Amino acid sequence: MKKFVSAALSVVSASALMGLTASAASQPSVKELRNLSDSLLGKSSLAEWQDVNGDGRVDSFDVVMLRKSFDHTGIFTEQEFRADNENVRHIGRGFSDDDGVYWLVHSGASAEFTITGKSASIDLRGDSYVVSNKDNCPRYAIFIDGELFCDEQLTKKNTHVELFSGEKSRTVTVKVMHLSEANQGAVGIKNIIVNSDVPVPVAPTMDKKLHIEFIGDSITCAYGVEGKDQYEGFKTSTENFMRSYAYLTAEKLDADCSAVSYSGFGIISGYSSNGTKQSNKLVPDNYENVGIGNYKKPWDFKTFRNDVVVINLGTNDDTYVSKDFDTRSAEFTKGYTEFLEKVHELNPDAYIICTLGTMGCTELYPCIEQAAEEFKKSSGWEKIMCYQSQTQNQEDGYGSDWHPSSKTHQNSAYVLADKICQALGIESDQYGIDVAAQAKFSSVKSDSANMSDYFSDWDRSYHITTVTGGSSKQSIQAKVSDIELREKGKYRLEFKLETSDGQKIPLRVSGASTGTVFHEDTITGNGSKTGYEAVFTASENGQAEIVFDVGGTDDLRCSIYDLKLVRVG
Repeated sequence: MKKFVSAALSVVSASALMGLTASAASQPSVKELRNLSDSLLGKSSLAEWQDVNGDGRVDSFDVVMLRKSFDHTGIFTEQEFRADNENVRHIGRGFSDDDGVYWLVHSGASAEFTITGKSASIDLRGDSYVVSNKDNCPRYAIFIDGELFCDEQLTKKNTHVELFSGEKSRTVTVKVMHLSEANQGAVGIKNIIVNSDVPVPVAPTMDKKLHIEFIGDSITCAYGVEGKDQYEGFKTSTENFMRSYAYLTAEKLDADCSAVSYSGFGIISGYSSNGTKQSNKLVPDNYENVGIGNYKKPWDFKTFRNDVVVINLGTNDDTYVSKDFDTRSAEFTKGYTEFLEKVHELNPDAYIICTLGTMGCTELYPCIEQAAEEFKKSSGWEKIMCYQSQTQNQEDGYGSDWHPSSKTHQNSAYVLADKICQALGIESDQYGIDVAAQAKFSSVKSDSANMSDYFSDWDRSYHITTVTGGSSKQSIQAKVSDIELREKGKYRLEFKLETSDGQKIPLRVSGASTGTVFHEDTITGNGSKTGYEAVFTASENGQAEIVFDVGGTDDLRCSIYDLKLVRVG
């Protein structure tokens, strides 16, 4: 019986192996080389036939022998390769047609590979959408070694793109990405052409450890994210998935990203201008396929496994449900529950995260929570989370047709990345997160003070009215608690305070149990809302609180608006 060693003995990366060239007649085949590479990297099990040097073991010495057996030939030839899974890594939903063209169908769908040679280029193909108005042609991007090489509209059925050329051979990583949405056509890759002296000049990159799928509508597609304002109509030229909350979330977590998103689609109804049910635009009806229309091909869920599935649907349904909420909300809840069952069946190991609210429609959010509870009871699957996305605001701007701006997408990505970390038990860096978003507002007073307070859920504002202020500023304290800070984290505190002109209100941020003060200041009222902003660094981990001293004055009114505490470093 031959002995096999652990994949830990691997000392050569896949890309290094792929870049070697043959000089021995007895060399293993390209497929065998890839298999040995995968085995030593732990991607597949070791096999007896992978004992290249015949010493009864599969170990690093076999790699050494391979390295000695492979070298540049010095003879350059032009070679063509298909964008199939032997040569490129497929990210997101796409498929190969009978002509060997690999179609990047959905937003963010990509093909990524390393390529070695003196020059390289690719042939792209367009579908029927390339003959439409240029502003609605499919949009794509090409990256070389992580840097944006080109960002173009696909305006021709056949497009040749030169990637690089020179006198010396080089190895680079190339990524081709579909930036617009599946509703507006796909981007096809026909051939990868390279002038090289190695037999395996094109090779797939490695999968990332985390795989996230995003199921959504126009928000996930980044509809109009680059539009000049909310009054501009739809164009694929202003749709850029690289600015979508989905892509930004995946980038932040170093995850592979797959999207299944269609503008105007919903759970039980697509977008309706008059409240009439649009049952021809439903994501559940199309989820099991690569795409719609010519791309209605079965998707391989077994090969492409997801660790997390994010569902951001309901915005279009609301245009139908809101016209008869009492009746139609129950229909929506039922449809959402059934879709959760389908998603779980096809992604049996994935954590499911449900959200809604970026463009409003928050009255449907409780229905999503109810659907999640009903799904948990019927399935027994506990790995599901719901959260309400913060609604976009005017200060952050708007994209085309009132869709989210780039800033809104970025803020949404910060929150979602943090939620995914919570779901998977990964420590979040909190960056970009408003750690006071779910904070509690309360007040404490001394025996000599008397006051009343109330908190408004509508705009998360807090209001205090003193009757008897007590003997000092500390006699009445407004506290913002349940805030988690990280040691050495830099935070920006911002809020608006309204109180009488000239009234001085001391404030401080401190550890809830230790009393360690991280920041303190005094804000002076001017009779209207006074904006405040400051940046500080927390010196310890743990729960913190923001305290406003509002005592010492009788008949005082004090209100706190728009309080945020965002980690910025």
